[in-house]
Amino acid sequence: MKHSTIARKLGIIAAATAASMTLAAPALAADTLETLREQGFARIGIANEPPYTAVKPDGTVSGAAPDVARAVMKKLGVDDVVASISEYGAMIPGLQARRFDAVTAGLFMKPERCKAVAYSEPILCDAEAFALKKGNPLNLASYEDIAKNPKARIGAPGGGTEEKLALQAGVPRDRVIVVPDPQSGLKMLQDGRIDVYSLPVLSINDLVAKAKDPNVEVVAPVKGAPVYCDGAAFRKQDTALRDAFDKVLAEMKASGEFAKIIEPYGFSAEAAKQTSREKLCAASN
Repeated sequence: MKHSTIARKLGIIAAATAASMTLAAPALAADTLETLREQGFARIGIANEPPYTAVKPDGTVSGAAPDVARAVMKKLGVDDVVASISEYGAMIPGLQARRFDAVTAGLFMKPERCKAVAYSEPILCDAEAFALKKGNPLNLASYEDIAKNPKARIGAPGGGTEEKLALQAGVPRDRVIVVPDPQSGLKMLQDGRIDVYSLPVLSINDLVAKAKDPNVEVVAPVKGAPVYCDGAAFRKQDTALRDAFDKVLAEMKASGEFAKIIEPYGFSAEAAKQTSREKLCAASN
């Protein structure tokens, strides 16, 4: 079976895991990029959160982040990517444990994350949004509004930016409900188990549009919440791989190929070009 076929089937992650035994050899005797070229694919950690990342029923991996990673890796001589779904809070530990070669999942750059991984230059930029019951009965427009209302419960990805923003705004831990995936978050909102579900604007819009539920509406952007950008995250010791990725990424941004990949998903190529890893990793928010 060709690696290009392997890379699109999540069902054979076991094969990639077996291959990882070689990659995890002591001291990484071989250069990481050369190892990836030889095995024919790179393992990436993703969420299943369109339009950032998506897994189709047949196992095909798509979404803006994997599509960019696949295009860059192909130009680096790595035929394709194999994806494993992970919760956001487990992505960096999984990367450090060598379960992935990179994380390409809308993992926004934050100073603490920049200390743990080697990010590429920015790829996808977005703001925050709320999904709520129609009419926004609790009048929630910010994370601070949730904190001030003792009845308001928010659902957010475990270890994700939204969970952190809610806690920073003063929402008590027992009113911040960890949600494993977007579909579960929407169902909890519909069932009245939470009052608001928070994700980036594009993710919430995609989720609500697909649900076609007239009793759910979107508030976006969340008042007072910052705009974030992600990048491909690599292990700290893989800066050579990261630098090679950055070089190709810069060429794709300059040629317009980058915009052709991400803009159909609703992302702005210009937003990613107007900031930098240095600025985002130094941000106070």
